[in-house]
Amino acid sequence: MWACLVIAALFLTVGSVGEGWAEDAVGTRPLLTIARKDLHTILPPDCHILIDPHSIEQFLDALDRNPPDWGLVYGHGHHDPALDERLFTLNRERDAKRAGNPALTELIAFVWFGELSRYDAEADGFRVALGPKLTPTRWGVVRFKYEDFQGEIVAKASATLRGELEQRFARGESVDITVAMTGRLIPDESVVYDFSHDQEGLGVIMPVVKVERLDYLLTNR
Repeated sequence: MWACLVIAALFLTVGSVGEGWAEDAVGTRPLLTIARKDLHTILPPDCHILIDPHSIEQFLDALDRNPPDWGLVYGHGHHDPALDERLFTLNRERDAKRAGNPALTELIAFVWFGELSRYDAEADGFRVALGPKLTPTRWGVVRFKYEDFQGEIVAKASATLRGELEQRFARGESVDITVAMTGRLIPDESVVYDFSHDQEGLGVIMPVVKVERLDYLLTNR
């Protein structure tokens, strides 16, 4: 699976290298050695960190009040000719009801899985492959999505840390990281309701975020 993610990452558009919140540099960031629980120490104080079921459920409660009746929407399942129409109606009704909701404009942070590839001298860092994190909640399974951003996805490391990581690669080890994405919901497609293609009748909620910042956390040092 990770091999596919690495290939996908290499097709991302090349942009400027730098730090900060500029859109063309959003994917080039330092590799940090802090834990997920310490994310609040590096993010803006008004940012809502949505990385566990409870915080995600609270956010969805504020945004859409209550989960849909998944059983009613699913009906007879994927072979039900009216399923697509019911899903379309559910999404349009939810879009209309959340219009003007303050939660739409709140700064939020969520996490995806990441894996480093070997050091790339041209990029002056380790390229990052991304994979979504699925979080089961009482609303259904939540899978955050992001609008594609410009620039390379590169984690920069100090000379000491780079040396440690290169030793791990030499031993044939994989290097997993947590990728924290910070941004705001996209108003016109803020949340998408759908069903899992792998598990019959399992509801999936996909908040769609315009990412303003990435942070890379080394999780298995």
